[in-house]
Amino acid sequence: MTALEHGGRLDAAIAAHGGTPKQWLDLSTGINPRGYPVGEVHPEAWSRLPDATRWKAAIDAQRIACEVPQQAGISLAPGTQMHIQMLPTLFKPQPVAVVGFTYQEHSHCWRKAGHDVLISDGLESAKATARIIVVVNPNNPDGRTFDPQQLIALSRSLANKGGLLVVDESFGDVAPDISVAPDTGADGLMVLRSLGKFYGLAGVRFGAAIGSPTLVERLDEMLGPWAVSGPALDVAARALADRTWRVRMRRKLRADREELESALVDRGLRLLGGTDLFVLIENARAKAFAEHLAKQRILVRQFSAKPDWVRIGLPGSIPALKRLVKTLDGAPGTTAS
Repeated sequence: MTALEHGGRLDAAIAAHGGTPKQWLDLSTGINPRGYPVGEVHPEAWSRLPDATRWKAAIDAQRIACEVPQQAGISLAPGTQMHIQMLPTLFKPQPVAVVGFTYQEHSHCWRKAGHDVLISDGLESAKATARIIVVVNPNNPDGRTFDPQQLIALSRSLANKGGLLVVDESFGDVAPDISVAPDTGADGLMVLRSLGKFYGLAGVRFGAAIGSPTLVERLDEMLGPWAVSGPALDVAARALADRTWRVRMRRKLRADREELESALVDRGLRLLGGTDLFVLIENARAKAFAEHLAKQRILVRQFSAKPDWVRIGLPGSIPALKRLVKTLDGAPGTTAS
């Protein structure tokens, strides 16, 4: 089976264009370049199996950070990707609607588990074709958002049919007002959250699936004991509990996005959307544009299914933004080219 496309393939870029990881500016992932300062990890986290105290601390912090009600269950896994892969195996093969264009792993994993996956352009068409619906909110890569009240109503409708609405909120920390995590707990709704994007801790591999206790218990049974490492639990508990950092970071990322968008628009590039962690542009010469940047060791994200699209992550610092801006001058598809 052909491997899916993902951002962050810096090794391949280096193989093609040379250099070392430190010489590259990787803007291909949408991961916060101003990630959470992890600090010291207690030595016991490395030397002992993860105990119930560490597990509970991480779950409690996730519950508070996302305003998850007590009646909802929370499954922890080594990355949201693990939940994305395992969830489809809990249901008998049936039609599943994925509202796209979106993160490809959702459709890939449901198909792999034997389901008939339909890519829908919206909630209404999805509801007309399937009892299991997957939505990414905010969407990756275009940043499209869905009204939380619509999602809640849809989840209740699906629950009455024995179905499920899966809402992937991996980028949800930058848009807390649209989260449906506070409405989890009943049948019909499962929310996925990640520590990798907003917190910039993709390497920690920590993800949460939030939903009805019954479904969460089934996920946990498949994951087995000690699914998340002790260090990951400690780091997650610390980061998720830091409300002051979270509030300040949201403001900073919003300002960073505005600066990036201004630089792109000033050079005649058309904005299609994005979140406060990445910007999506349209460029008829997208391939040449990305190649131009790569020759200067700046990596951006392309999509074979959307050949005119380019997703650009936040540079993360003034020097990095200046480097990108300088490279954009004369890039294919810009007004200066």
